[in-house]
Amino acid sequence: MEVDGGAPLDDKAKRMRDLLSSFYSADPPPSMPSNTSSRYATLDTINTTSFDAEQYMNLLVQKSNLENLLQRHVEMAAEIKNLDTDLQMLVYENYNKFISATDTIKRMKNNIVGMESNMEQLLEKIISVQSRSDGVNTSLFEKREHIEKLHRTRNLLRKVQFIYDLPSRLGKCIKSEAYADAVKYYTGAMPIFKAYGNTSFQDCKRASEEAISIIKKNLQGKLFSDTESIQARAEAAMLLKQLDFPVDSLKAKLLEKLEQSIDDLRPESRDISNASVDCDEPSKQEIFIDSVPSTAHQASTHEFVEALRAYRVIFPDSEQQLIKLAQNLVTKNFEVTQQQIRRQIRSVDLLGMLQAIWTDVLLMDEVLPEAALSAFSIEAAHVAVKQYIDSRFSHLLLTISDALTKVQCRPKEGVEEEYTLESALGASKKAVTEGSMDVLQDFRQLLDDDLGLLVKLRALLNDWVQEGFQDFFRKLDNHFLLLSGKINSTGQDQGLTEGTQKEKIISGLLVVLAQLSVFIEQSAIPRITEEIAASFSAGGARGYEYGPAFVPAEICRIFRSAGEKFLHLYINMRTQKISVLLRKRFTTPNWVKHKEPREVHMFVDLFLQELEAIGTEVKQILPQGIHRKHHRTDSNGSTTSSRSNPLRDDRIIRSNTQRGRSQLLETHLAKLFKQKMEIFTKVEHTQESVVTTIVKFCLKSLQEFVRLQTFNRSGFQQIQLDIQFLRTTLKETAEDEAAIDFLLDEVIVAAAERCLDPIPLEPPILDKLIQAKLAKNSEQSPASSSLHGFSSP
Repeated sequence: MEVDGGAPLDDKAKRMRDLLSSFYSADPPPSMPSNTSSRYATLDTINTTSFDAEQYMNLLVQKSNLENLLQRHVEMAAEIKNLDTDLQMLVYENYNKFISATDTIKRMKNNIVGMESNMEQLLEKIISVQSRSDGVNTSLFEKREHIEKLHRTRNLLRKVQFIYDLPSRLGKCIKSEAYADAVKYYTGAMPIFKAYGNTSFQDCKRASEEAISIIKKNLQGKLFSDTESIQARAEAAMLLKQLDFPVDSLKAKLLEKLEQSIDDLRPESRDISNASVDCDEPSKQEIFIDSVPSTAHQASTHEFVEALRAYRVIFPDSEQQLIKLAQNLVTKNFEVTQQQIRRQIRSVDLLGMLQAIWTDVLLMDEVLPEAALSAFSIEAAHVAVKQYIDSRFSHLLLTISDALTKVQCRPKEGVEEEYTLESALGASKKAVTEGSMDVLQDFRQLLDDDLGLLVKLRALLNDWVQEGFQDFFRKLDNHFLLLSGKINSTGQDQGLTEGTQKEKIISGLLVVLAQLSVFIEQSAIPRITEEIAASFSAGGARGYEYGPAFVPAEICRIFRSAGEKFLHLYINMRTQKISVLLRKRFTTPNWVKHKEPREVHMFVDLFLQELEAIGTEVKQILPQGIHRKHHRTDSNGSTTSSRSNPLRDDRIIRSNTQRGRSQLLETHLAKLFKQKMEIFTKVEHTQESVVTTIVKFCLKSLQEFVRLQTFNRSGFQQIQLDIQFLRTTLKETAEDEAAIDFLLDEVIVAAAERCLDPIPLEPPILDKLIQAKLAKNSEQSPASSSLHGFSSP
């Protein structure tokens, strides 16, 4: 920029511009090279360090008209004015800071000038005081030394006189039994006797020692005397200790006697402990428990407490040993309690033992409050009560296991009645319900008691009961799995399942387990939940982050699943057994060379016998369901059987092989237009549902075995005869008659598909053979008679 026709800017204007540029541009952009400034010059380069005023003006004149130039002039004048104002404010601000710093420096200078003179005056006064003190010490030194020498001589004369008078003083103390003064005098003279006892004080030392030996004997007699008071005996012990008598040896003997007396206080040291206390002998158990708070025990405890009081006075430094003895007594009492807990005692017995222990603790706390026996016994009671709760649940689990495992045991000689499945189910239900109620009643007695030990454990007791039931039912579910053979037994559960592992798992036990699981889910858990909510809901010691201790919904879910699992396991076990029979039936003969059928095959009788055994088992355990007989007209399928009608029709008697095969073709065509039938439905806990499911599985297996063989005409006719007999016999057995009829038709169709010449038997011959078999069975107690019971209410 130029002024007055192109005159260059003066130095002041350049400094002003540089100052403003440095103030507003902290990081100035790098300047462009001179040779490129003309090429890339714009109107925005006014704020850069490489600004060229002449080039800027030329560019501005070229790109702007007069009106824009005037407007730009006004804007630039305003910017210049603002920059001048800002620069002025910046200078004023820095100027004020400089003035403030100058004033501070002046005040510091004025303060330092006066301080130097004061320090010089103080130094002069200190030197003057020191010189006068040295003069006083020098003038009084000789007199002070003389006075101290005379004082030492006077004290020495007093000690010498005391030593010569000591034997007579000790004699007077012995006569007046002032043993404390005698000990004080002798202990005061001991340093002189040690230093000069072999010189002129030899006679005084010997006479004093003779007197002290008499005093020691008298003090020992006082210490072991039963007639002396506790205070007198304590004083005698303290005086003997001051005379360097080995009191520690006496203390060790006395504490040893006190420790031996603890054995007399333990319940197991009484005569009743020598006898074997068995939970099956209530008389002995009651005698044992009643003996705990006996009068003799209370007297012994009071004697022990008084001994503690006396020993603490006699041996003040034996506090830790006395505390240890008291804690040992409490520990041993709880050990005896835990031994009785392992023998399955009742809550009343446990309360009696805890009451006796707590009474002893309160008595000892009065003498040894430092031992904190209350807190110590609460910790021990914490372990004992938790062990009792676990013991009760373990015993309940063992009771239920015994009720179930009796099914596995064979009846002994001389015992006519056999332990049936129905008895096992009833006994196990009773064990679960009554056992749980007995356990809750025992725990409620512990909870309601106002014993100090249990009051502080109430919150924990509620949580322990809830946790115990949660853990008990989980263990019970695992034990059911062990009894069913689903999992192997561990070392912890080996004792419970020892009887069931030696022999093969019987199938009836699975039905018992299934029905017991349903009972636990539907009856036991709701009742136990009500009892827990009524009496044991005030827990909370676990903390809210852990959630509730007892979750009934989870237990119900576990046993609902267990009931279905055991029921399916029973069905599979029974089906597999029958499948072995069917496999032998179809793999043994040569079906291509089979002879003409004369009668129903023996495997049908065996099959019906197995179904009879199944019916006997389920009748004992499972209830009867609602009768929902599904005949062929009630099923989801067609009202006419497209698979069996071609075989039942009159056309089946034609002996032409071609026509038989045409009928088979018609069967396949009818299969395409037949509605789908639901065969395998959910298994329910009823007699009909279980038997029907087993029959369905067996017929399905029979169909698969048929598909694996190749039949001649006679073999096909034998299958037709057997299936037709089963159709007649199973008609009243299955709940879903339509599905059973459908599966039987499937077997015949499968045999026809695998037959070289599928010509069926004529209906008269078929009916004649079936009637002959029915007549024979009626004479020999027919196998199907027991199965017909499912259809009767």
